[in-house]
Formats: sequence, structure tokens, C-alpha cells
Amino acid sequence: MANKAAGQTLSTEQRDELLTTLQDRFETNIHRHQDLLWADVQTKLENMPEKLWSLHEMERTGGEPDVIGFDKVQDAYIFCDCSPESPAGRRSVCYDQEALEKRKKNKPENSAMAMAAEMGIEVVDEQQYRMLQQIEHVDKKTSSWIQTPPDIRKLGGALFCDYRYETVFVYHNGADSYYAARGFRGRLLV
Repeated sequence: MANKAAGQTLSTEQRDELLTTLQDRFETNIHRHQDLLWADVQTKLENMPEKLWSLHEMERTGGEPDVIGFDKVQDAYIFCDCSPESPAGRRSVCYDQEALEKRKKNKPENSAMAMAAEMGIEVVDEQQYRMLQQIEHVDKKTSSWIQTPPDIRKLGGALFCDYRYETVFVYHNGADSYYAARGFRGRLLV
């Protein structure tokens, strides 16, 4: 599915409100990005309105996005959903569009992969999920879909993670399954 974030813009009021929220979160959670400065992040954000729109969507759906690092190769700040539990506005979704189409009864409204594409973000993979857990423990009561290797997906499965017993667990489920306590976490390079 095509990235629908391209061309999306926020009103001046939405933009200012989002930047204030992101700055407050950044300054309150220095442990997530100790060597980074908000002024540098804000400069990049102000020059990338499509990224602001994606961050607005992350915020609107309960992700509480924050900077968790800097990718030197891509010269980009890494934003990730840092909500304590899987974002509430992205739960009860199956894994991808194929799974959604195959489901005959009780279809969910959407899929994790389609929602992420519509928001202009990517679903985190296992390594990225583990990196987030090293910064801050999340999903102690919920779980989150993660990017699934093609070999597993072509057999009908999909992977998800959570944090229990001071450990990150990776599980599998049918890609067409969905639960009220399972959503997905996204990331965005800015």
C-alpha cells in the first residue's frame, strides 16, 4: 500500500500544538535521548511537514512518539511510539491486508501494516522493539505486532512481542487474528 502521508499537512494550530507536545515529552524523558538537543530536532521537523503529519497521526492514535536515537548513516532522528502500552488507537487490528481479506467472519476494521502505511510510518521489527525495551519497558499488559519475516508470513503467521517477567517475548499467531490488547508500534526517521 502506498504511503498516504505524502502531501498531508497540518494547520498552523495543529503544528504548534504538536511541536509543544513533542518538546515537552522530549524534555521530560531525557533518558531516551541523552546526547540530543531539542533545537536540532525541531529544526529538522519544521523543514519536513509530511513528517509532522505522520507524528501527529502517531500522537492522535495514542503512540506518544518521542526521539529514541539518531541514525548517523541516514542523518535522521529516530522517533518511536513510547506509550506504556500498545497504542490504544491502533489495537484490534490483524497483521496485514492479505490477512484482513482472508478473514471471513468478524473482520477487524483495519490491519497494522495498512494503518502504518496510511500514517507514513513503519511497524517496528524485532531488533527495533528490543532496542526500545532497553530504553524503557513497554507492553507490560498489552502486545504489539512487529514486522514479520516473509518466510513466516507466507505460511500464514505473523509475529508480536510483549514484555513480561523482565523479558521480551516474541510470539507467533495467525496473521488474521486480532485482540483488544494487541496493536502495533511504529517508528519514523526525521
